[in-house]
Amino acid sequence: MRTHSTRRLLGALAVLASFTMTATACGSDEPDTGAVSATPPDVNAALERGGKVTVWAWEPTLKKVAEDFEKKYPNVDIELVNAGTGDEQYTALQNALTAGSGAPDVAQIEYYALDQFTIGKFIEDLSPYGAQRWGTSFTIGPWDAVTGDKAVYALPMDSGPMAFFYNKKVFDKHGITVPTTWDEYVQAARALHKADPRVFITNDTGDAGATTSLIWQAGGRPYKTDGTDVTIDFTDEGTRKYATTWQELLDEKLVAPISTWSDAWYKGLADGSIATLSIGAWMPANFTSGVPSAAGDWRVAPLPQWTEGDKTTAENGGSSLAMPKAAKNKELAYAFTEFATTGTGATTRVDQGAFPATRADLESKAFLDTKFPYFGGQQANQIFAESARNVGPDWTYLPYQVYANSIFNDTVGKAYISSTTLSESLKAWQDASVKYGNDHGFTVNK
Repeated sequence: MRTHSTRRLLGALAVLASFTMTATACGSDEPDTGAVSATPPDVNAALERGGKVTVWAWEPTLKKVAEDFEKKYPNVDIELVNAGTGDEQYTALQNALTAGSGAPDVAQIEYYALDQFTIGKFIEDLSPYGAQRWGTSFTIGPWDAVTGDKAVYALPMDSGPMAFFYNKKVFDKHGITVPTTWDEYVQAARALHKADPRVFITNDTGDAGATTSLIWQAGGRPYKTDGTDVTIDFTDEGTRKYATTWQELLDEKLVAPISTWSDAWYKGLADGSIATLSIGAWMPANFTSGVPSAAGDWRVAPLPQWTEGDKTTAENGGSSLAMPKAAKNKELAYAFTEFATTGTGATTRVDQGAFPATRADLESKAFLDTKFPYFGGQQANQIFAESARNVGPDWTYLPYQVYANSIFNDTVGKAYISSTTLSESLKAWQDASVKYGNDHGFTVNK
């Protein structure tokens, strides 16, 4: 599934300005649990009584999960509502939560956006429901994204461990070896473009998610949050590695100035003028549906490394299921959340094309042995599963990452259209994010 969002969230930003700073973000010492008792609620009794659970989500595999849940628990009615994709839903959700009416019982929230809802104490801590017991069931990237200290703010629904997708037909034609390091990647970019000026190693017009994922993989940790104390630093070693390497590609005009998800992007993937993608493991379905004419041309490899011999990766995309504190049927909401993200519910979603966040599904023989006709019969899940095991730990997002991402093109984007360097534009992004945080009740350092 496509999990990346690029549209701006406008309504929610206005709402964020009104948040009181008694809020507790992921990483705080005393997670607020609202009116929930320290004793685990009687979920089984609630399932017997039944009731209605409203779920806001755009992910299509939840339809089958909802049907299976209702079949297992006939007294429960699951109402799936598509309130928009990504930012559109977040705006509607934030408005409903702030207004105190109209909020769902369960909401799909991408990992980068989750802290936006925890800082206002709008998201329930699921620990009293027993959610902590699932910690070892999920891979490290998704679990880190939904937890903070003693709190579990959501359960992971899917994940996006990164891999390297390359056009084997184009590589073979020009005698290019699949790069294993980012230095080799730059060399391959030069060789490809020299052999055929119409071919670029990849496309890039500036993307917050892709940038932060590669910084993550390089070992950069620009964001640190402790309650309302935030640090933003785009000068650490990992960030400098990324900026230096990517600046070479921009200076030498080795990346196509084409936006991801545009018609031109799909055309480039189809005709081979865009030769590689470094992106989340959820990408295969998009190849199959969006670039059918290139079936058989593409293959998957491990993500190039910043240090030769390493295996470190990062996440790119992925989302969770969270329970708003305004939920009317909390026990039932938790029951569905757990059902949809663990056990047979998770497997059902994987069988329909979702990329798993659960270790059991990632390690299953059926999953690992799956052959992808699109990739020439390659067992690509083996590469994706290895990537999931090697995601760098301790990555965090800003508690207002949605806003920060919305100004990415106004700051970092300048490096793609002017003489401003990536290092300079990342500094501008940092300064703008610091100012916004300080203006809205955070104490932000840099």
